[in-house]
Amino acid sequence: MAESYHVQEDMKNTIKLRSLIADLPAYTKDFFRGIEPTTSSRTRIAYAYDLRVFYNFLHTNNPELKKKEIKDISLKDLESLRPVDIEEYLDFTKVYSSAGDEFRTNQTNSIKRKLASLRSFYKYYYQKEMITYDPVALVAMPKLREKNIIRLDTDEVAELLDNVESGTKLTEKQQALHEKSKVRDLAMMTLFLGTGIRVSECVGLNIRDVDMKNSGISIHRKGGKEVTVYFSDEVEAALLPYLEERKGIEPLPGHEDALFLSLQKKRITVRAVENLVKKYTKTVTLSKNITPHKLRSTYGTNLYRETGDIYLVADVLGHSDVNTTRKHYAAIEDEQRRRAKDAVRLRKD
Repeated sequence: MAESYHVQEDMKNTIKLRSLIADLPAYTKDFFRGIEPTTSSRTRIAYAYDLRVFYNFLHTNNPELKKKEIKDISLKDLESLRPVDIEEYLDFTKVYSSAGDEFRTNQTNSIKRKLASLRSFYKYYYQKEMITYDPVALVAMPKLREKNIIRLDTDEVAELLDNVESGTKLTEKQQALHEKSKVRDLAMMTLFLGTGIRVSECVGLNIRDVDMKNSGISIHRKGGKEVTVYFSDEVEAALLPYLEERKGIEPLPGHEDALFLSLQKKRITVRAVENLVKKYTKTVTLSKNITPHKLRSTYGTNLYRETGDIYLVADVLGHSDVNTTRKHYAAIEDEQRRRAKDAVRLRKD
């Protein structure tokens, strides 16, 4: 029996991680082994990319460490840095050159993530008593400006699903392929909007993960936890025709178990789903940049409006911290507080 999608992805990520840290100092391997039990392989890859930027910065900008090759930068060197050095690094990440000629930019949220990566890195060696000073702990996290959560309105959701079904608002070129994929596309879009699953959870679905008897799908959350997410009659009505269509498709070897297939009869990729969502949502709105994650936010908003239960929304969406959920749906809470002002009458008319 073939390994599951998630196991295969972890194996690919493990090989990728090894190549990323091959040019870093040898002691960094200890860090990645140490955080393995509590992080996903994708998170570790993100850390590796961030550390490569950090070491490249030290090698090219630090007067003392310019004299050393990256692999020769020691823990003692890291310990000798001061908070101002870390702040200079964060300022550097706003705009920097990659491979000599390609410029990269980072907004506040990306810079915050790079600092978080560095904090975890230094904290590991500090707790292991391999360093006695942690300059990163003394650097304040950048403050993020609150952004409006982008989501589809109720009428836009209905129009989107109509457009996926009909294909009439697609370009002529897109319509040529629509007949071949519309049943699959409608099933996927309805599943996103009716369950709030992540795009990685969607592409990782196998046929056996769908339980039509109990109206549920078995998905792998971040960290590998397997949970059942339940769906409505509307989602079922979109899934059934695709499941019937899927029976008549013979996938390429290695993709037999996949629920959602590309037109090339392989398991559909995250990038392909992102492009699919972009294609269809442009038929509804050009002012909103809608991604699979925005469809997830749309579902969370609708669920919270209907139930008013922030803990239920957090559980269904798989948020480990309810404060993450509360931050995203604070605007709706404000709406509810506004309605509450007229809910209690002190005197009857």
